[in-house]
Amino acid sequence: MNASEFSTVRSALGLSQSGMAAALGVDQGTISRWESGKVRIPAAIELALATLQENPEPMPETRRPRILIADPVAPEGIELLRAIGDVEVKTGQAADALVASIENYDALVVRSETKVTRAIIEAGVRLQVIGRAGVGVDNIDLEAATERGVIVVNAPQGNTIAAAEHTIALLMALARHIPQADASMRAGKWDRKSYVGTEVRGKTLGVIGLGPIGSEVARRGVGLDMRVLGHDPYVAEERTRSLGAEPADFETLISVADFISVHVPMTAATKGMISTEQFARMKDGVRLLNVARGGIIDEAALAAAVQSGKVAGAAVDVFTAEPIDPENPLLGDPRIITTPHLGASTAEAQERVAVDVAEQIVDVLAGRPARYAVNAPMLAPETLKVVGPYMAVAEIVGTVATQLVTGKLKSIELEYLGEIAEYDTTPLKASIIRGLLKPISEETVNIVNANIIAQSRGWDIAEQQRTSHAVFNNLVNLKVVTSDDEVTVSGTVVHDHAHIVLINGLDVDLAPERGTYLLACDNEDRPGMIGRVGTLLGEFDINIQSMQVGRRGRRGRALMLIAVDEAPSQDQLDAIEAIAGIYNVRLVRF
Repeated sequence: MNASEFSTVRSALGLSQSGMAAALGVDQGTISRWESGKVRIPAAIELALATLQENPEPMPETRRPRILIADPVAPEGIELLRAIGDVEVKTGQAADALVASIENYDALVVRSETKVTRAIIEAGVRLQVIGRAGVGVDNIDLEAATERGVIVVNAPQGNTIAAAEHTIALLMALARHIPQADASMRAGKWDRKSYVGTEVRGKTLGVIGLGPIGSEVARRGVGLDMRVLGHDPYVAEERTRSLGAEPADFETLISVADFISVHVPMTAATKGMISTEQFARMKDGVRLLNVARGGIIDEAALAAAVQSGKVAGAAVDVFTAEPIDPENPLLGDPRIITTPHLGASTAEAQERVAVDVAEQIVDVLAGRPARYAVNAPMLAPETLKVVGPYMAVAEIVGTVATQLVTGKLKSIELEYLGEIAEYDTTPLKASIIRGLLKPISEETVNIVNANIIAQSRGWDIAEQQRTSHAVFNNLVNLKVVTSDDEVTVSGTVVHDHAHIVLINGLDVDLAPERGTYLLACDNEDRPGMIGRVGTLLGEFDINIQSMQVGRRGRRGRALMLIAVDEAPSQDQLDAIEAIAGIYNVRLVRF
């Protein structure tokens, strides 16, 4: 019996995957693997299915699934769920009450209010799917859900248009002083001279970050007859041009744009990415918008730049502390428009995320795959045994490569060598993509959505499998080529731990630890180099954990890898790079 025949029989019996699992005495993950075609269906199962088909008694699992709505969601989503199951809306439950009652439900729907802890998931003995009506899933224990085979789905696209439209609304309000003029009118004034605006047609809009929201803002800017510059080193130039935007590096964008809008996640690299130094390089009279995350634009520096007149105005929807502190400097100048995190607050967006999640819950309960599953599906045991340990290797390889490379991304090449090449390498590719994006994006990447996310960024990923390597039993190799650079990183498993063993063809042995940092110094191999760098780190009071050097030969090009406990500042990195014989320094965070 093949996978298609098995699925046909299950459908004819009217059973969900969980119902079939109960009838056959196996777990739901086994049913899923059989229907995927990746695992052979035992001959004994054909006999068991024949018995089930001949059995005149009602089949198990003919009951309607029970679905719990734990947080307020739009009624359109609830109605979709009522069509296929018994829905109960119980919002505001305490954690212990949810633990006590969750055993009765097949699906759980939450927003951000309810924290879905390991205790709740483990108590949900019938739980098949958890739906988050929104983007983030920080309030759900994904590890516990994955361990229990519970699929977690969200609605990553539901808020996109709402946030993009809010950005454009703020842009127009900035250009025409709409909030200020309205306040003046309400104060009984008729003051036309103070609120002379500027047309956006013909102006340059700089969009930093071309993810889903940034891309929609770029499209709308083009529709307003604006010249749109797009900066995102992790989006292919062809993708940027397809939006009607011109690819631009960061320095060019901030120096020529009339309006600058940020649409990047909050990471160590993007925190304060626009501050006093960047304002100084902008055009006089520039206007800034932030509908992404608080802190990407330094709030104090922005307030000072507006006060000085360098920045003509700003519109901010997100803040470093929310609800906003009444003493926040952005509230003190009428030229700064502020809104209370309204980017996703439209009736349509709330309806869309509820419907998106409800549709996926319907699919999961019917045994179909979900569009936006945020935790990886269970792998076949034989694949997991061989490939599983290398998923962590693949993610670390991607994370290191992203932080070592500079310039605009051009191509990505993956190579799997050894026994792992004989198995399904889809989990490894997904892990590499997750690693590549981890330092620069908040997107959740798994086997289900990895290719979709890569395609949305215009990534062309080449893959090769080789069944052996001269040195290592198994090796994951990644090559990233950009407009400025080319970086290769290779990793393997040593004593059950992920190790980086090659960087740019140089032999290294690096076992990354979470929360630590790595200085990668590309340098000339000559006496005293290690001592100079070590002395400088000592002066900075930065503790060295370990150090090693990879080189091709004597007195040639070498790579100095220094694991440190604290992250050097940018000024300190510049000081290290200024040492004679050091070509560049990169900071890698684990």
